[in-house]
Amino acid sequence: MARGWESKSVEEQQSQAAEARGPGKVRLTAAEQVRQREKDSLLLSRKQVVQQMEKAQNASHRRMLEQALADLDARLAGFS
Repeated sequence: MARGWESKSVEEQQSQAAEARGPGKVRLTAAEQVRQREKDSLLLSRKQVVQQMEKAQNASHRRMLEQALADLDARLAGFS
C-alpha cells in the first residue's frame, strides 16, 4: 500500500510541476515545432558563419562566407 501512495504522490508532483511551467508557455503544433527547429538551426549556422568571417584571412574564403551569410539571411527572412 505504501508503494501505491508513493506512486500517486510522485504523479501528483509531476503534474503540478508541469502545470507550474505550462501557463506562461504556448504549446506548439508539430508543424510549428519543426519550423522553430529549422529557424534555430539557421540562426546557429549564421552565428558560426559570422565567427568564421571574423577569422577569415583568405579573400576567396571570405567571399564564400559572405555568400553563405547572405543565403542564411534570405532563408531567415522567410520566417518573419
